Amino acid sequence: RIFMVSLDTCSSGVHNITCGVPQGSILGPVLFNLYMLPLGSVIRRHGVNFHSYADDTQLYISISPDDVQPMDALFNCILYIKSWMTENFLQLNQGKTEVLIIGPETQREKLLPKLQPMSFYPSLQVKNLGVIFYSELTFIPHIKNITKIGFYHLKNIARVRPILCRANTETLMHAFITSRFDYCNALLSGLPKKSISGLQLLLNSAARVLIKTRKREQITFWNHCTGSPYVSGSILRFF
Repeated sequence: RIFMVSLDTCSSGVHNITCGVPQGSILGPVLFNLYMLPLGSVIRRHGVNFHSYADDTQLYISISPDDVQPMDALFNCILYIKSWMTENFLQLNQGKTEVLIIGPETQREKLLPKLQPMSFYPSLQVKNLGVIFYSELTFIPHIKNITKIGFYHLKNIARVRPILCRANTETLMHAFITSRFDYCNALLSGLPKKSISGLQLLLNSAARVLIKTRKREQITFWNHCTGSPYVSGSILRFF
């Protein structure tokens, strides 16, 4: 393979490519895993827990505000990772690196000075595999996001409901609305009813669109008859 660089009307000479594989190559994922395999040993050496998914790696520790040892281990681990990446022609993307501290606000503030040497600034929420984690672990932003997207799709389904049969409407409901409830819904178990009231409202609205009932008509009976999901006892349940 060969390559060249073009900028406006200027072009460089043609050179041979002696390493790497084309983007999208079937060998790409295999070679990437082999290339990044030593990273796990680097992290374990510092006693830090981690989880990798594709090209994303998450480091996580349990810490007390009065115990600096885990923070020191994390700090040394990150420095070693940067050094290892430099030696292997890689670069840590500082702009895509996110830090989330989970705990009460007073305890989180005590840890902020310890993060300054690492030049990382904690976020109040981060998205992990499609789930929004909040610093207080209430999942309120995640629930609001599901509700917002769900009502957006429900509004579009309601527009075409008059020309759809019930079976096709159910298919659209499951594809665009209830599938979002299924995804990682075990994380919402144990939350107070107030926190998941928006989800219940969305499901009730979806059931009304499905069976073409009026806005203020009681929907509990129809939920059982139609097999529509409902939220009860702080746990998502599906019939």
